[in-house]
Amino acid sequence: MEKHGVMIDNVTLDLDKMHQAKKDSIKGLTGGIEGLFKKNKVDYSKGWGKLTGTNEVTVSKEDGSTEVINAKHIVLAMGSKVAELPPVPVDNAGFKIVDSTGALELPEVPETMVVVGGGVIGLEMGSVWSRLGAKVTVIEFLPHIGGGLDLEIGKNFQRILKKQGFKFKLKTKVTSSEVQDNGKVKLTFEDADGSGKGGDIEADVVLVSTGRVPATNDCGLEDLGVEMERGIIKVDEHFRTNVPSVYAIGDCIDGPMLAHKAEEEGIACVEMIAGLGGHVNYDCIPGVIYTHPEVAVVGKTEEQLKEEGVKYNKGAFAFKANSRARTVLDDDGMVKILADKETDRVLGIHIIGPNAGEMVAEGVLAMEYGASSEDIGRTCHAHPTLSEAFKESAMAVYDKPIHS
Repeated sequence: MEKHGVMIDNVTLDLDKMHQAKKDSIKGLTGGIEGLFKKNKVDYSKGWGKLTGTNEVTVSKEDGSTEVINAKHIVLAMGSKVAELPPVPVDNAGFKIVDSTGALELPEVPETMVVVGGGVIGLEMGSVWSRLGAKVTVIEFLPHIGGGLDLEIGKNFQRILKKQGFKFKLKTKVTSSEVQDNGKVKLTFEDADGSGKGGDIEADVVLVSTGRVPATNDCGLEDLGVEMERGIIKVDEHFRTNVPSVYAIGDCIDGPMLAHKAEEEGIACVEMIAGLGGHVNYDCIPGVIYTHPEVAVVGKTEEQLKEEGVKYNKGAFAFKANSRARTVLDDDGMVKILADKETDRVLGIHIIGPNAGEMVAEGVLAMEYGASSEDIGRTCHAHPTLSEAFKESAMAVYDKPIHS
């Protein structure tokens, strides 16, 4: 702000108010869903649901009572839960070793934080506490961060986070943890390749973020004979399980554990039950990492295209050459577009930068309707906007960029 002539002094953080704002948002949003149930005449029963028959669900309520619901069709949307890491047991109540739920409730900003797992949620939570003042170290088993990110994007993302103060220990696994008498957590780690090299690290808070697993336990699935593999419910192309009256969508079936993916599946599943033509295009499901800058992707990575033997062209454009990004001093990152070498059809879009999570929607729409990179490049984008970087990246695919 100082560079723009806005002088700010004595900035302070009221973490209690920040937590309250979060709670107010959650209450308003969940209350809105309950309101939609009422508006659309949807009966709502709150409790622990369990399949007790091919057409029957029994709900155990908080007051000790039970309710039996009978239905012609049952759709399971049980979501997911945090995957456990045995060497680092979570205790959210103690606020020393936490998962993503506990990380949203920390009563104070830790001086130091270690994030075990360099995937989406770990980087998001680490980014929040880093921006609030914590010194964050990420320990990741793989040689790169971001899980299945395009490797070029992942390297650029890591470079930006390092510039923000993040430290990384890649190709490293945690073997044990201990909450010490001084209140700090000591983690013991070693090289992931089994070479035996390793060491210790201490932190005020350790965040365990090594993925999520389907929340399919104790729901009566085994008793009913619903087919599963590693806790994932198996379904056909109509989201139907091997029990004809039972369907499943979202995190409890295969695929990325994303709310918008579950939403699309829910709509498609119900349309199919109603005899309509529901469909989900899994090649066009975007993913977003809500750090700053954001990372947003849809479609194939370069590594996937190479593995599949698909010949492609690549175009990239850096936000440092974008007038809007430069003016607002938020110019880290890039837009990268991959297109089929012969047809020019867009196959993948990868963005690091301001508002990337919003910008990727243009790419999703383009891919959903089979657009070429030239289709995007010849579409007028307002100036000055961040989205011009998207246009320029598309133009670079067919070798006609005008600002690089």
